[in-house]
Amino acid sequence: MNVADTGLSPALSAMGVQTLAIDDERYPPLLRLIPDPPALLYALGDVSLLREPQVAMVGSRRASPAGLRTARDLAQQLAATGLLVCSGLALGVDGAAHRGALAAKGKSIAVMATGIDLIYPRRHRDLAAQLQGNGCLLTEFPPGTPPRRQNFPQRNRIISGLSLGVVVVEAALPSGSLITANTALEQGREVFALPWSMLHRGGEGCLQLLRDGAKMVRELQDILEELGPLYALHKEMRGAGMATAEAAADSPGSLSVLELLGFEASSVDQLVVGANMPVEQLLVQLSELELLGLVQRCPGGYIRC
Repeated sequence: MNVADTGLSPALSAMGVQTLAIDDERYPPLLRLIPDPPALLYALGDVSLLREPQVAMVGSRRASPAGLRTARDLAQQLAATGLLVCSGLALGVDGAAHRGALAAKGKSIAVMATGIDLIYPRRHRDLAAQLQGNGCLLTEFPPGTPPRRQNFPQRNRIISGLSLGVVVVEAALPSGSLITANTALEQGREVFALPWSMLHRGGEGCLQLLRDGAKMVRELQDILEELGPLYALHKEMRGAGMATAEAAADSPGSLSVLELLGFEASSVDQLVVGANMPVEQLLVQLSELELLGLVQRCPGGYIRC
């Protein structure tokens, strides 16, 4: 079903649904940069929020009471800093994260694995209505699409693609949250995890992420320290309306990395040698350039836009 169908567009408009094609100026800029961005998005709510800096929070649908409390508290603290909280409207950690952001009078984005007209799970219909009024509901699936198992991993790449980083609050092994974390890493996003006891089976996924290099979260500051430079840059761009190379000129390191890039792919290893800097510093600067729309990831590395 295509949004261009004459019978569909009026129905969507009557519902208040907005459609965002990938070349629409309202389309989320960070999402446009992932390897496989959706060509079309359906949204209910304030679509301007999709361009604001946000952090994804994901975790178990059967989270422990401690996990739910932590998700709500951490989301509330993040929202109080001005960051949006993005999650998947699922039971457990997702719902707690959305509610925490709303409790702080903040905004939250819910990415759905169904059509925009079908709220899943049903018990989150009231929460979805609150998010529509204080955030945005978003999906790439056409109206009428029911919840299907294969839709959820596909949905997860949008959650991470919208965000500066992904916080895995509580996850067992195996876990859909780990799929989101792996997708975030492929997209060049920061991944955070909470340090659960090794006796807590529901937190084994988080411990595995920490073993593999995720950033440990004990308090809000652990997230802000990692995302601070990207968040500040994002706010500066939004405030000044800057998305040009002039903004990159204020960051000599980023400019030197940009000068190394051409229109054929350069690998991270090649750029580390050419820029003569640690890989961690290089990745931060590449992320800054992505936010400015000056470079893009591609198979084999990065190219200049």
